[in-house]
Amino acid sequence: MEHPYNSFSSFVKRRFGQPVQKVNIDAGFTCPNRDGKVGTGGCTYCNNNSFKPGHCRPALTVREQVQNGITYTSRRYGAEKFLAYFQAYTNTYAPVDRLRELYAEALSVPGVIGLAIGTRPDCVDSQKLDLLEELSQKHFILVEYGIQSVHDKTLRAINRGHDFSTFKRAVAETNKRGIETGAHMIVGFPSETRQETLDGAHEITATGVGFVKVHQLQIIKDTPMAGQYEKDPFPVLEYGEYLWLVGEFLDRLGPDIVIQRLFATAPEDILIAPHWGHDRHQVLRDISAYMNEHGLYQGRSAKTYTTAL
Repeated sequence: MEHPYNSFSSFVKRRFGQPVQKVNIDAGFTCPNRDGKVGTGGCTYCNNNSFKPGHCRPALTVREQVQNGITYTSRRYGAEKFLAYFQAYTNTYAPVDRLRELYAEALSVPGVIGLAIGTRPDCVDSQKLDLLEELSQKHFILVEYGIQSVHDKTLRAINRGHDFSTFKRAVAETNKRGIETGAHMIVGFPSETRQETLDGAHEITATGVGFVKVHQLQIIKDTPMAGQYEKDPFPVLEYGEYLWLVGEFLDRLGPDIVIQRLFATAPEDILIAPHWGHDRHQVLRDISAYMNEHGLYQGRSAKTYTTAL
């Protein structure tokens, strides 16, 4: 294995025989946790500008955004195959007919072999899953569900607007259709002990999810959490502490789960904390080095589950 964990790059080479890169899309969706259907104000940590590339602008069509992303990504990485990544906000939060149009537009661009769709577990239903199941017959479809934590006390603290059981049901229903599922996780919440965070690796494994993204909690400007942090500062993860935490988390995670991301890099002009001063390659090298030094590898301490909960 290239890393002491099951990396996404290794997965795509096995699955597709060549590198596959994601190209990001902002299709103009909003979120039920912002427009009042579930809540207002959104999740306390959320500022989409912390991860959205400059070419992702809803003023452009989906096709234009995908084409721009392919031009950039192919020049930088030499990739020839791509996943269109519906990333900004909640990308199943629209009528099925509208979703069909948007997804078809992305899939029509030459070189696009599938979709990655970021959404909330309370924003899928049988009709939307029917559509995704249909698309998955010809294309790679990955539904990436935001969950951030398996602990309901944390979900309440960050104003997620749903509980962990909602996530488990969504993953189970999506898996039944043969559609790939992913989970977004954040570590370092002040509402959790380190042991509770590590226990989350076992809980996520038990859901049957196939892909995981993990990153450190970041305090981003123009978020409710930034206001909380300014009023009453709480500890954020130091770099060495994160290496320990993510290494131990991966050690407990199921060995077959594909790791898509292991840290976040918000732009410095909106990042309040933590400031680590390391680029992507350095962080990945340090995570692998830490795990190798301490005899850790993904799945070493994972529990065995016969069925997803």
